[in-house]
Amino acid sequence: MPPNQRSQTKAPGGFLPHPLDQLTIEEIGKARNIILGLHSATSIGFRTITLEEPSKKILTMFLSAEHKGELSSVTWRPPRRARILFELISKDGLVELCESVVDVGTGLEKSFEVLDKKCHAPLNAEEVAMFPEVTMASPLFKKAISELSLPPNTVIVIDPWMYGGWENPSEDCPRYMQGLVYARDPKTTNPDSNHYAFPLPLIPVMDVAKKEIIRIDQLPTGGTEDGLEVGTGSKEPLAHCKACEYVPELIPGGLRQDLKPLNVVQPYGPSFTVTGNSLVEWQKWRFRVGFNPREGATIHDVWYDGRSVLYRLSFSEMSVPYGDPRAPFHRKQAFDFGDGGAGRAANNLELGCDCLGLIKYFDGIMNDVHGKAVISKNVICMHEQDDGILWKHTNYRTGRAVVTRNRRLIIQFIITLANYEYIFAYQFDQAGGISLETRATGVVSTVPIDFGKTSPWGNIVSPGVLAQNHQHLFCVRIDPAIDGYENTVVQEESHPLPFCPEINPYGNGYEVRKTVMKTSGFADAAPQHGRIFKIVNENKHNPISGRPVGYKLVPSPTQLTLAHPDSIMAKRMAYASHHLWFTKHRDGELWAAGPFTNQSSVERGGVKDMADRKENIENDDVVVWHSFGLTHNPRVEDFPIMPVETHQIHLKPADFFSKNPAIDVPSAKNQTSILYKKGGLVSSFVTEVPQSHDGDRRKSILIVDDNSTDSIAVQKTQQQGIKACCM
Repeated sequence: MPPNQRSQTKAPGGFLPHPLDQLTIEEIGKARNIILGLHSATSIGFRTITLEEPSKKILTMFLSAEHKGELSSVTWRPPRRARILFELISKDGLVELCESVVDVGTGLEKSFEVLDKKCHAPLNAEEVAMFPEVTMASPLFKKAISELSLPPNTVIVIDPWMYGGWENPSEDCPRYMQGLVYARDPKTTNPDSNHYAFPLPLIPVMDVAKKEIIRIDQLPTGGTEDGLEVGTGSKEPLAHCKACEYVPELIPGGLRQDLKPLNVVQPYGPSFTVTGNSLVEWQKWRFRVGFNPREGATIHDVWYDGRSVLYRLSFSEMSVPYGDPRAPFHRKQAFDFGDGGAGRAANNLELGCDCLGLIKYFDGIMNDVHGKAVISKNVICMHEQDDGILWKHTNYRTGRAVVTRNRRLIIQFIITLANYEYIFAYQFDQAGGISLETRATGVVSTVPIDFGKTSPWGNIVSPGVLAQNHQHLFCVRIDPAIDGYENTVVQEESHPLPFCPEINPYGNGYEVRKTVMKTSGFADAAPQHGRIFKIVNENKHNPISGRPVGYKLVPSPTQLTLAHPDSIMAKRMAYASHHLWFTKHRDGELWAAGPFTNQSSVERGGVKDMADRKENIENDDVVVWHSFGLTHNPRVEDFPIMPVETHQIHLKPADFFSKNPAIDVPSAKNQTSILYKKGGLVSSFVTEVPQSHDGDRRKSILIVDDNSTDSIAVQKTQQQGIKACCM
C-alpha cells in the first residue's frame, strides 16, 4: 500500500489521526469540555491535556495490521483518549489536584483520581510569569532590597525556580516556588544584557496558593574561609561586578569578521518523506515522531528494512542537583522534565539557525491554563547531516578505494529553562544504528561571592560571580522490539584467561562472559571489563553467526549522583544511582523519577520502584533505562555562555543483519567539493564523475587559479584520483 494508506485510515469525516499522533486541537477541546461538564467547582485550572497512548497490547495489534497493509475504513482502531491533569478549586479556596482519562470519541470519563497532597503538578507558564510580579510587590522583598546599597535606577531581574525537595516527608507540603535575584547592567539597563553577571544575595520564597512571598532567604556569599556562614558580604553586592555580555551588539569589539559562509545544499531535495502528522520514512528506516509536554519529542514504532527494532524511545528525565552544601542551596535541584516539562519549554526553532539544510518542522499541540489548545510552532526540526566517513577500504594492490559518507537523519528539539539550554537529538544512520545525543549550553546558574574570595563549591567566572558545581543527570527510556516484543537483555564482559598451558599457553587469550538478566534490576557500566548489554530476541537467530538477533548498548561510564544516598536530593533521583535499569513493561510507566517530582521527598513510582518488583524480564516485554550524566565544575570559559557539552549513547545492531547493512550506500563523489588554492579561487572547469552505484553520472566543478602553472597538474591529479577516492 502507498504510505498514506498505511499510515491513516479513512473515515466518513476524513482521515482520522493515527493512534500515536498528538491530540488535535479539536480533541483537546473535547477533553476540556468533558472535564468541565463532569466536575463542578468554583474554577478548574488545567495543567496538561495530552494523548493517553493506547495500551501496548491493543496498539501492537493495530500496528501489525498497519505493517501488513491490512488497514481499511472498517479496521478497528484504538480509542483516542486524553489524560488530563487539573486542579479543582472550591469556593473556600481548597485546591485538589486531580487526574482523569477521558475518551474523546465517546465523551466518557474512563478514570478519575484525586491525587495525594504530596503530589504537585509541574510549574506552568502562568506561575512562572506570576512569581516576579508577586515578588516585586512584596513588602518583604522591598525591605530586603532596600537594605542593600544598589546603584541608582537598578533594574531587578528574577529567575523563578522550583522549590526543590520537601525536607519532612511526613508532612503535606504547600506548593512553593523560589527565585534567584539579579540586576541588569546598571550602566546600560539593556533588557538583553547578561543579568547573570550581577547576582544579588536573596532568594524569595512564595506560597503559590496564597500568591504571597512568605520569607526572604539570605544567601551565603563567603569563601573557603567562611564555611557555612551567612552575612559575610558587603551591603554593596554589585560594587565589584562587571558586565560580561553575549548579545552581539553588546560585545566589546564586536564579532569576528573573517568567517565565510558554509552552506548545506540539497539541490535534489531530501531523502526522507513525511506522511500525515507523524510518519517518517528515510532510507530503510520507518518510524513515527510524537510530542508531549513532558518529554518533548518521542520516537515510536521503529522499523528497519521491514523488521521491527523499537516500540518506543524517549528522553525520560533530567535532574540538576547543585553541590553547594550551604543553606538554602540544598534546595537547588531541578527536574527539568518532571518539574517543568521539556515540551513546555521547547523552543520555536528558526530556519537557518538551529538546524541547517532542508528542514522539516513539526508543531506541538498543548493547552493553556483554561484548557484551550495552543499550537507551539516548529518545536521539532528534522534534517539530514553529513557525519564523516561511514565505511572505507582501499585495495592496496590495485590502489582502488571505496568510501561512503555517513549520512544521519536528525530529529532534534531544544529547551530553555531559565538560564540553561539543552539540545536533544535522535540520530538514525544508514547502518542500522541509533544515537541519542544531549548537548548542554546556555548560562551557568550564578550566585554572588564576596570580593577577593574563592570557594570550594564552584568557580569565579566573572568578578563577584560564583558558578556553583553541579551535575546534569539524564535518563533515556528504551522500549525494544527486536524482531518482536519478547526480548532478553544479556550482559557481556571480556576477561583475560588464566596464563596456563591447558587453555592459554601464550597468555594472549581472553574470554567473553555472558550473563542473562532474568529479573528486573539494575547494573552499572564497567569499562575496565568492556561491559556492554545486548538486547536480543532469543526466538530468532542470525543465519550466519547462529546467535540471537539483537542490538547492543555500550553504557556510558559517566559519574552518577554525588549526593549522599540518605540525602533528600539523592532519594528524589534514585534513577541516577545506577547506569542501567531493567524493568518489565507496564502501560503508563514512562518516567524514570516517577510521575510527580515537584517538591518530592523521595522517588515514588520511578524506575527503582519498578525494578524492585523483581519481575521476570527474560524473553519478555523488557524495558531498558540508561542513566548518564555530566558533572559540571564550571570553567571561566563557560561564561557568559557555555560552549556545548555533548554526550552520545549508541544502539547498534549486533547479529541483527547477515552483513553490513550499509554496504549498498552509494559512494558517489561529492559534486561541490573544490580545491583550495592560495591566492584565491579564480575560475573553474568541469570534470565527469564515474558512474555511481545508482547509475547516475553527474558533473563535479573544480575551481583552480588560472594564473598558476600548477592548474594542469592539479586537473590531472584530480582526474586520476577520482577512481582511487570513490569507486
